[in-house]
Amino acid sequence: MLKEFKEFAMRGNVLDLAVGVIIGAAFGKIVASLVDDVLMPPLGRLLGHVDFSSKFINLSDKTYETLAAAKAAGAPTLNYGNFINTIINFLIVAFAIFMVVRAVNRWAAKPAPAAATTKDCPQCAMAIPLAAKRCGYCTSQM
Repeated sequence: MLKEFKEFAMRGNVLDLAVGVIIGAAFGKIVASLVDDVLMPPLGRLLGHVDFSSKFINLSDKTYETLAAAKAAGAPTLNYGNFINTIINFLIVAFAIFMVVRAVNRWAAKPAPAAATTKDCPQCAMAIPLAAKRCGYCTSQM
């Protein structure tokens, strides 16, 4: 069982996946910083100095001026501003990954088309092996 696990863990695709997850996590932090520190402040300013992260709906009977005050009091809140930030973050991450994959696919060499292993019978148009001397479907001579 240990030998099988070692073979599984050392297969190329498992190691590639591990590297991809690690790089993806680091890339996610970069994009999160881009969204939170670079894109959201101007976007909030364009929308009238709106800071999405401070938007919330208070579910308690008391009134709180800020989300921090509501959290400090332990009040239940719906933090829709954080949700909006997360959606914007996801869209930017997805778009950035799409652009990276698109660029890599352009750089990657196109695989050569596979050599044909069959040909069409001139009589019945069925696919038959290249080395066939007689069609297996209509029995015509090749």
